[in-house]
Amino acid sequence: MRESQRLEAGGDNKQRSGVRVEKEVLNVLDEVLLLKGRGAGFARATPLLGALPELDSMAVLSLITTLEERFGFAIYDDEMDGSVFATLGSLTDFVAAKLGPAVT
Repeated sequence: MRESQRLEAGGDNKQRSGVRVEKEVLNVLDEVLLLKGRGAGFARATPLLGALPELDSMAVLSLITTLEERFGFAIYDDEMDGSVFATLGSLTDFVAAKLGPAVT
């Protein structure tokens, strides 16, 4: 059974939660950076900061604000550094950690 079929068939809840978080992070990236669907082709290893011209300092602030609103948590200054925005995977992992152990 392929991975997508296993998830649809009710596979591991932890993995499904992680997939949902990544999908929602991609939605936020697409919305904030106005990627017009380009984010759909991103993988966990896709570089973000320094690789996407749309992700400048102002976009990082908008992205942080939107993540806080969308997921219902607060992001504090001491939690942020460039490594959080290095790749889609690092950003997804950060969001999943903020949401707690149920989705990591």
